[in-house]
Amino acid sequence: MKISIFKTLCIAFAMTTMTYAQTSAQEPSPQEVREYYVQTLVKIADPVLQNLSRENLKKNMPVERSPGAWDDRTHVTYLEAFGRTLSGMAPWLELGADKTEEGKMRKKYIELAQKSIDKATDPKSADFMNFSTDKQPLVDAAFFAQALLRAPNQLWDPLSAKTKENVLKALKSTRKIEPYYSNWLLFTGMVEAALLKFDDDADADLFRLEQPVNKHMEWYLGDGMYGDGPDFHWDYYNSYVIQPMLLDILKTMEEQKVGRAEDYKKVQERAQRYAQIQERLISPTGTYPPIGRSLAYRFGAFQLLSQMALWKQLPEEIAPSQVRAALYAVIKRQIEAPGTFDANGWLQVGLVGHQNNIGEGYISTGSLYLCSEAFLVLGLAPEDIFWTAPAESWTQKKIWNGENIPIDHAH
Repeated sequence: MKISIFKTLCIAFAMTTMTYAQTSAQEPSPQEVREYYVQTLVKIADPVLQNLSRENLKKNMPVERSPGAWDDRTHVTYLEAFGRTLSGMAPWLELGADKTEEGKMRKKYIELAQKSIDKATDPKSADFMNFSTDKQPLVDAAFFAQALLRAPNQLWDPLSAKTKENVLKALKSTRKIEPYYSNWLLFTGMVEAALLKFDDDADADLFRLEQPVNKHMEWYLGDGMYGDGPDFHWDYYNSYVIQPMLLDILKTMEEQKVGRAEDYKKVQERAQRYAQIQERLISPTGTYPPIGRSLAYRFGAFQLLSQMALWKQLPEEIAPSQVRAALYAVIKRQIEAPGTFDANGWLQVGLVGHQNNIGEGYISTGSLYLCSEAFLVLGLAPEDIFWTAPAESWTQKKIWNGENIPIDHAH
């Protein structure tokens, strides 16, 4: 009986070893990982841009809400879906079209995005969006503005004069919205940053541009983290909003010759530390702590890590290929969970699959498209080392496998 048990255990161990070896042998190549990123981003964005470009978004997009929804959210959800999708997609689109299969796909979505911008901002369009009623439109006008700043050559320059005029009017109409004394100040700053760059009349409000920077320099808490307002919140808003928008606002100010070089340098150093923390949060299986609000934004929680990889400002001890592998694990783990999409390809509320109760009162279908922010790294060309270097384990995968890792230090 003991021999039989021993043999059984040996066979089980051998099968486990074979399965592990097969799994390792089947790990995707760097090229296959990029293809997966592209296919996933397109799967998320396609219903939004296809429908909006044809003035069918309000007609066809479902509006799912959580049990505690504040209202029906129909006055805000469409701009949420559009602005957030475009903000995450913009760096990829900015690469432009080329003769490769991916380049042809970019051409398709660049054209859809340009048409969608026209339909979203044209007062005569069936899909003209609300930029000024209630508070929420300020948030998603900011994501829209961020998209324009991230891809000016593809999402701004080719637009007709009339569409540009409509865009500027839409952005300026948000000025009537008073932001909360929190990360919301950055939404006013992002809108003004876009006006600073794109409005030929130089009509940006410098107070609204600089106040968010001033307050966030004041609200810095240490070790790469800002408060959401004066207080610390243990959530992912340093990545959903705060640090990416600080970076993009200050970058635009620098480009437009109203820069604040010292503050910009500090913000980049702090972002580098926060990216380091984010990379260490990802478990060996691609999960991460479900802490704080807005978990329905899914892997949008790693926007800042993706942005620092895009900007080539990762800490020295973090190889680009390990960020590629870590984000791939997170995205794959969540995107393939049953119920992530409905039967027509629209995102559903949840962190892992469909979990309607996880949405706060402000969450609806459009909100979920903030997950596209994880794909900023697609703005790195396919031949960049991020996409060509052999796969490398990320920090938690290394340490839980018994490997040595660099000692972590506070900033």
